[in-house]
Parts: sequence; C-alpha cells; structure tokens
Amino acid sequence: MPAILPTPTSSSPAPLALNPGYLIPVSAVAALGGVLFGFDLVIISGAVPFFKVHYALDEVGTGWAVGCINLGSAAGALLAGRLSDTLGRKKLLLLCAFLFAATGVGTGWAPSFGLFIAARMLSGVAVGAAALVAPMYLAEIAPATVRGRLVSFYQLAITVGLLLAYLSNYFLLNTGENNWRYMFSSQTAPAVLFFAGLLFVPESPRWLVKRRREREAETVLTRIGGATYAGTEVTQIRASFGVETTESVGDLFRPDVRHIVLLGVLIAVFSQADGQNSLFSYVPEIFAQAGMGQDTAFLQSVLLGVVNFAFTFIAIRTIDRVGRRRLLLWGAGLLAAIATGLAVCFAVGAPAVLTLGLVMGFIATFAATLGPVTWVALSELFPNRIRGNAMALATLALWLANFFTTASFPILKENLGLPGTFLVHAGICAVYFFLVRRRVPETKGRSLEEIEALLVRK
Repeated sequence: MPAILPTPTSSSPAPLALNPGYLIPVSAVAALGGVLFGFDLVIISGAVPFFKVHYALDEVGTGWAVGCINLGSAAGALLAGRLSDTLGRKKLLLLCAFLFAATGVGTGWAPSFGLFIAARMLSGVAVGAAALVAPMYLAEIAPATVRGRLVSFYQLAITVGLLLAYLSNYFLLNTGENNWRYMFSSQTAPAVLFFAGLLFVPESPRWLVKRRREREAETVLTRIGGATYAGTEVTQIRASFGVETTESVGDLFRPDVRHIVLLGVLIAVFSQADGQNSLFSYVPEIFAQAGMGQDTAFLQSVLLGVVNFAFTFIAIRTIDRVGRRRLLLWGAGLLAAIATGLAVCFAVGAPAVLTLGLVMGFIATFAATLGPVTWVALSELFPNRIRGNAMALATLALWLANFFTTASFPILKENLGLPGTFLVHAGICAVYFFLVRRRVPETKGRSLEEIEALLVRK
C-alpha cells in the first residue's frame, strides 16, 4: 500500500521535518466526524420501510422523515461557525460526539412521530456542526504538501460511516418488529469512539494564533513539522489575521472576498444535488424497483458501501498530484453520463445487473472525485479571518441542498418516475461541470495563506 504522506521535498513552502507518527493519528481522529455524517445519512435507508408502516406515512411524510435531519444539520452549521471560534475546534467536536450518541437512542425509541422528528433534527445539529468543524480542523493542522490527502480523510470517514450503517442495517434486518429502532440506536457506538479519540488530539494551531496563544500553536506545529517549520507557519498565520482578529458575518459580503464565499456555497450545493443522496438514502427501495428481493437489496447496499469506501482511496492518492479542479471536472462529467444511463435503464426495464453496475459506477465516481474534493475545496478556499463564518454559510447551503434532495426524491419518483428523477440529476451534474471549468481555481500545493493571497481581490 502506498504511503499516505510523501517524503518532504525542498519545494515545501516552509522547511518541513514531517512527523507522520503524530500527524496521521491526529488527522484520523478528527476525520471520524465524517463517520457521524455517513452513518446518519444512510442508517435511515434500512429503517424507512419499517417506520413508514409504523407511523402510517405517505410519500410526503416519508420524505420529511428522511430529509428533516438536514434542517437540523443546517442549524448546526449556523451555530458551529461562531462556536468554533469561541469554544475552539476540539471542544465543539467533543460536544457533537456526545449529542450524536444521545440522539441515536432518542430517535430509535421515540414514542411518537413528533418526537422522532425532533430527535432526528437534534441529531442533525451534531452532524452539521461536525461537518463544518472537522474538515476545517484538518485543513488548519495539515502542511500544504499533504493537506489534500489529510482533508480527504474526512470523506474516507464518511464512507466508513456509510459502510457501517449498511452493515448495521443488514445484520439488524431480521431482529423483529423493533429492528428499525435498533438501527437508529446503533449510531451510539461510532459516536462514543469519536468522543474518546478527541480527548487525545490538540487544538487547531490557527485557532490558537487567532486567540493569541502562539506558544501553544508553535508547540503543536513543532510536533507536526519541526521547529523551523513551526516558526515560519506562526509568522505567516499571524500576518494573515493582520491587526483585526474579530470575525463578523458582514465580512462575508465585503467586495474583496464575497466572490470566494459565493463559489464555496455553489460547490457545497452541487456536491449534494448531484444524485448520490438519492442513492444512499433510498438504495434498498431503488434496488427493489430494479427487481431485487428485500434481502438481496439490503446486501447490495452493503456492496455499495464497500465500493464507496474503496474508491475514496483513489482520491486520497491522487488529489495532491492531479489537483482539485481536474478531479471535480472528471467527476461532474462522468456523473452526468452515468445518471443519464440510469435514467435509460429504468425507462426500458434493463436487466438488474446492468442497473446495479451503473449504480456502483456512480458511487465509485463520486467517491473518487466530488466526495472528498468538495471538503478539501471548502476547507481551503476561505481566508483565515472569515473561515469560521464562511464555512458555516457553505455548510448551511450544503445541508439545505441535502434536505431538498432527500425530501424531494419520493415526490420526484412519484411524479417523474426514476427515469425522470435521474435525468434531473444528470442535468445538475452537467451544469456543475461548466461551473468548475469557468470558476474553480487550482489550489494544490499552496499554503492556506498563499491561497488567500491568490483569491482575495485587492
């Protein structure tokens, strides 16, 4: 297996004596926030057929039950921008882990549909906050030469969460009438693991500099890349904040940075509207419509999780070599073509094996391109002084797009059928391709401060 971190070279922006034995475990723990995202995204896919009957839901009610977590996640994103700047990245992630553990049990054993929705939305608050803070933390702690790979750990963790949720659903499928309650409750396990790991990671060095705790920041950076690297980084970080370190929402609309904020929001929205959420959240039902039995459909869902996990390693290996922009272009173009193929398959009643192959191809493409690159791009684009609020706005947009995608899928399927639904996703992917081609810059190999200097308008 190739090394995750390369041997440092003289082309590094600061003299770097990289310490993988420290950096990789810290990054892996922080990325576990993605497990929460992935687990919650698809755990409901196995529970849908059962709680739908239990609560006697129609298509609109089912879409609301599946999609409501994204409204909670949007609220979590809004809160996390300010809280991550006041509490720090680490403390907020600890709070998210605790909340996620508690709401898993609350969702599974809610005595009424109203309390079920409340617990799902509160769980979303935890997921939304973690989705903002975890990739931001990873970007702030990683040296420029390996930042793409380390932030990609977050997407890898999302795929782990997806796979764990699919496995949990499969093994709990035949445990009786409370099987869907056990499915939701199972999310407590990864949350406890995340909480325990966070106790051993440091605070973000860029947050520490912002809070004028430079000695602590230098200690963390020294453990990452040596004393010379730490001194250079602290100087660059301090300069990027300038004389004013107070962040306000109004800063997002300043003429010098608002184009960057808009670009980040668009990247976030398109990452959720391209169709993968429809597959992840409703895949057993989609496979059943393709002609597979219930047990087979759940087993194929596990295979989907395996493919998603495996192909994320392609992005981890290539993102710092091929670049962010090129992977986004390849991904958007291929997803548009595959979504069109799925629309044709459902329209003509193609063999289940062909439909399955295209679904796997769609997820493999997303895992190798748009999935991880989205988080890397969002964590890199925004200048230091507005990163907290800008990430909050972009993540809010991401969760709102996720909500409308997952909540509208049953309605689109009912009115347009699966062919029309996937044609809509194909069109969205095509639009994203041209947006990336015209507007998205390449940021590989640059420090966060260099990217800021490149993008901010004078």
